[in-house]
Amino acid sequence: MKHSRTIHLGPRARRAIRFVAGFVNPLVLLIAGRRWMPIVGILHHRGRRSGRTYASPLGMRPAPGGFVIPLTFSEHAAWYQNVLAAGHAVVTYGGRDHEVRGPEVVDFAAAAPAFPRYERLQFRAIGITQFLRLTAASEEESMSIEKSRRSPGLALGVIGVAQLMVVLDVAIVNVALPSIQHALKFNATDLEWVVNAYAIAFGGLLLLGGRTGDLFGRLRMFVIGTLVFTAGSLAGGLALTSTALIAARVAQGVGAAIVAPTALSLLADTFAEGPARNRALGVYSAISAGGGALGLLLGGVITNYFSWRWILFVNVPVGLVLAFVAPRVLVASRGTRGRLDLPGAAAVTAGATLLVYGLSRASVHGWSDSTTLLTLGAGLALLTVFVAVEAISRQPLMPLTVFSNRNRTGAYALSLATGAALSGMLFLLTLYLQNVLGLTPLQAGFAFLPTALGVIGGAGLTSRLIARTGPRVPMTAGALMAAIGLFWLSSITDHAEYAASVLGPLVVLAVGLGQVFVSTSFVAISGVKPSESGLVSAVLNVGRQLGGSIGIAVMGTIATSVSKDQLAGVRITHETVNHALTAGFSAGFQLGGLIAVAGFVAAIVAVRRPRPAIVMEEVEARVA
Repeated sequence: MKHSRTIHLGPRARRAIRFVAGFVNPLVLLIAGRRWMPIVGILHHRGRRSGRTYASPLGMRPAPGGFVIPLTFSEHAAWYQNVLAAGHAVVTYGGRDHEVRGPEVVDFAAAAPAFPRYERLQFRAIGITQFLRLTAASEEESMSIEKSRRSPGLALGVIGVAQLMVVLDVAIVNVALPSIQHALKFNATDLEWVVNAYAIAFGGLLLLGGRTGDLFGRLRMFVIGTLVFTAGSLAGGLALTSTALIAARVAQGVGAAIVAPTALSLLADTFAEGPARNRALGVYSAISAGGGALGLLLGGVITNYFSWRWILFVNVPVGLVLAFVAPRVLVASRGTRGRLDLPGAAAVTAGATLLVYGLSRASVHGWSDSTTLLTLGAGLALLTVFVAVEAISRQPLMPLTVFSNRNRTGAYALSLATGAALSGMLFLLTLYLQNVLGLTPLQAGFAFLPTALGVIGGAGLTSRLIARTGPRVPMTAGALMAAIGLFWLSSITDHAEYAASVLGPLVVLAVGLGQVFVSTSFVAISGVKPSESGLVSAVLNVGRQLGGSIGIAVMGTIATSVSKDQLAGVRITHETVNHALTAGFSAGFQLGGLIAVAGFVAAIVAVRRPRPAIVMEEVEARVA
């Protein structure tokens, strides 16, 4: 190999070139674009030593098994000598840290395939004939390195705030509906779409949102989803018409459908299985289960002291901060190679959307409404088509093998049941507190505060004990406590007091839900391939979201039917109306208790009791 054409410069010349390039490169980038950047900047490496980590050196390109970099100062380059002496280094490329090893100098012919044609021409013109080839560590090793460099506390904070932002918006607008109706001149029929537009987009696109995270990178999709949600929040806060607000709520739902499954997947990427992940799941699950109750509280406070628009505006600074901080604290996994199953995506998105819409409509118009029945039938038919498509697809959106794990299937069933019981309870109890007990929206919001605290307590307890007991114990115990709380709540009367008749059942129910949410999340993501964590997270969220729609629909329908029967043939007075409403709410809570019992049975039957990890470690240590 001839070295006469290779550029050799002394230390002073290199420093001078770097100094000039520091001013020239941004100007060239601004005027000519990155395409011609190497012409001026090829002599300037940004990969200067910083510990053992290098920024993306200018001109570095991925190659099979690693990276190639032009040796602009030949083998005399200081950074190359550093890598050569250590035998390895960490380079940042594409927003991720990669450990590279085995540096070796290769000629132009070996390195050329990694570079586009215009860069190869520039290398020839400048006279660069030597390149450094670095072998990259495996995906698992690179992620392990990146995990060690990121703060787990900050990562959990970002994931938790994102999840809170998403779940809050399911319920936060409920207490503001009267103000929204007055401000934007909603009619009574269209007002429900302020809630339904978000729920339908969220529930209908969850599976697709989770799969895009697996294919295109979970961190990338997390940031995109956060920005879409933020844009929808800003548009909703600025909305001047009912149509604009509904469209903004749809945009929020689209963003939430991406954020929710990718957030849980990122949690699995960031925390290895063990106590750290269990604690993180405790925080995540407490937010997921308690977010609805907290949303009612915050909605009441914001509406009472500010404006309904701030219910949406408050998401804007939070979302922007999350989008900025997330790439700096979360582990960025690579997307898996594959294509998006478009027929399956279309079928499941349309089917889930129609199903959620039909359930939402049933809670208002009843189950005998022809449009409701047609919508539900079409949704179920499309979901059946989706299953058939997935069974024959080479790269399915949702491989049916995800249900082959018995424990995971039981967790999905329990999530569906508890999602129904929780959402139905929040819906009916809000009406009971305001319409029967006469609480203001703000007072009703504070009445749900024990629910959030109980969920946090149950989740924290479960995250500490699950390593010893396994997930089956908290799953079954939590479902049973939820059922007890709902049956206890069904004993309410129209003259009841909150402290005596509502507080106790709420605490029991909340502690049980905290246990269920942690244990089902634990089972869902345990032992899952990184390439499928977005999918299993999405299925879990789909169960909770669809369960919520089912719970509101069926429990609301039962409550309405019983109340109408109670009022038939009696004189309408304030007392008789309150008595009839209370009877309906009581029947709805009883149905919620039965749904929780069904979840308890599913957990008992489907979930096997694995060997507790800590106990087995002790046994193995004694045997050894």
